[in-house]
Amino acid sequence: MPEHVIVGAGSIGSNVARLLAERGEASRIITRSGSGPEHELVERVAADASDPVRLTELTRGAKAVYHCANPPSYTTWQRLLPPLQTAMITAAKANDAVLALTGSLYAYGPQPDGRMNEQTPMSATTRKGRLRRQMWEQALAADIRAVEVRGSDYIGKDAASLYSMLIEPALKKGSAAWITGHLDMPHTFTVNVDMAKALVTLATDERAWGRAWHVPSPPPVTIRDLARRYAAAAGRPPVKLIQLPRFVMRTLGPVVPMAREMAEMDYQWYAPFHMDATETATTFGLTATDLDTAIRDQVSELRGEPARHAKQL
Repeated sequence: MPEHVIVGAGSIGSNVARLLAERGEASRIITRSGSGPEHELVERVAADASDPVRLTELTRGAKAVYHCANPPSYTTWQRLLPPLQTAMITAAKANDAVLALTGSLYAYGPQPDGRMNEQTPMSATTRKGRLRRQMWEQALAADIRAVEVRGSDYIGKDAASLYSMLIEPALKKGSAAWITGHLDMPHTFTVNVDMAKALVTLATDERAWGRAWHVPSPPPVTIRDLARRYAAAAGRPPVKLIQLPRFVMRTLGPVVPMAREMAEMDYQWYAPFHMDATETATTFGLTATDLDTAIRDQVSELRGEPARHAKQL
């Protein structure tokens, strides 16, 4: 039985599995479809991780369980995340395993100066922010060894991101990108590989348990600067960015559920959004991947080059 069990095979879960494989450690990755990286040290299992009985069986003997699953649509969070969280806690408790949670900054809510560190109170008022806070509080109250690793919006190969959803299609088509956010507000972006490194490091270090930590990330950049860097790295002409009026998503909200969910969180994109991870970096010696290094890897396919993680396996 592998000592590491990962739930979710998105860019975070897959990178956790790859990182462990690089270290010679076996892992089991659980998804509904049985997907995940192909490697002799990665066992892929198709199962419903929100079933606490089945998940407890699949995590038998594990030392660490990594919660890397996230529903792709905001509209399903309230329905899908609570039972998954409960099953993860049940399995970790039954097997005396550390539960490592992939977290976000949603639980903090808007901050007066746009800055968040590991000691910022969780004061979210949005539905998704309150849900994230409740999930972490549930883990803390469960009498298990738990740690939550919080990152900002992702960049990096295979990440569901501003790049994959808006900038990459524009680069491929030579068209404009319509942006639902201020183009010139500094914003922290977290490299997905750095999130994976932080999860693996903190799950196995008892100093981390019982609290939340931030992923060391590159200095904040604006959307305009980020798009410019992507175009330069891809060897493509700069993308024309068109900033949608903020009222658009709010106007669509009553009839388009996804627009309503996006409008609820748009405070992150219309004011400075800085994540400070100094305490994490100092305590565990973790550092951020250089922003342009992550960008070059993310646009490698546009340049006809192999991606960095493909070389790793």
